[in-house]
Amino acid sequence: MEYKAPQEKYTGHIREITIGRGDKSLKIGGSNILPLHYFEGNTANSPVVALEVDDNGAAGWTGDATEPFKDVLHDPVKWAALCVKLGADLVCLHLEGTDPQGANKTPQEAAALVKRMAQELDSPLIVYGCGDDKKDVEVLTAVAEACKGENLLLGPAVKENFESVLKAVAENGHCIIAQTPIDINLEKELNVKLLKQLPPERIVIDPLSSALGYGMEYSFTIMERTRQVGVVYGDGAMQMPVIADLGRECWKTNQARSDSRQGMLWESITALSLLLAGADILVLRHPDNCRLLKEAIEGKI
Repeated sequence: MEYKAPQEKYTGHIREITIGRGDKSLKIGGSNILPLHYFEGNTANSPVVALEVDDNGAAGWTGDATEPFKDVLHDPVKWAALCVKLGADLVCLHLEGTDPQGANKTPQEAAALVKRMAQELDSPLIVYGCGDDKKDVEVLTAVAEACKGENLLLGPAVKENFESVLKAVAENGHCIIAQTPIDINLEKELNVKLLKQLPPERIVIDPLSSALGYGMEYSFTIMERTRQVGVVYGDGAMQMPVIADLGRECWKTNQARSDSRQGMLWESITALSLLLAGADILVLRHPDNCRLLKEAIEGKI
């Protein structure tokens, strides 16, 4: 008797979201299956891999993470272009230079950089603020207005500032990153608030990502549960794609900072794990790991 593997069919699905515009647009999400269960349903769009760019010249990065980009670290736009050349599906710009405790660059400086990058880059663009709730409102508002219509993926929008970030995103035609601290209930609470002014097709969930050995198991569980609630139980407030901004978490670990081989393994194993958990966008630092993850997604390894 021929064996047929049991299959599950689900009524829920992950919303399909478009980042960027025109020929530079990219679709994520859209599946009605659990992560990598290609035998059970519609995949719509495969997960994508982004490489990280820092507007602050990679300050604090290890030498191993910066080595592939050593000739372009002085210019984030050239750095971003090299990321695409090296295989990234899109670029994730972290505006660390706007941190009030650091270089404290102005919102206008950040907006000018993002506008230039959006115009010159041949791929969609993700933009994160510095993580200071107050400064991020000023910076992300300026970026959203300067890049109106570019359909950037902007964030983070958090509990403390989401109203202001949401207003800037909604008025200027972008998508938003809804970030919560590894808690499924807080995820849904923030999504419900965002949905009052923004359609679900413009929201991406960032449940926060931890590195291997530093709480990644908890990150995995929350990300996995997010996908299950959306697909298996059909909860409309949880049917958004997920971004895993994991590269920065991996390369700041003691292991990664002390040994380049360990750094590569820390990032690649964390990324593969979160891919299995349900991440639709994986943000990495090293292009070799970017290639590895793309091969995994395509089923070549």
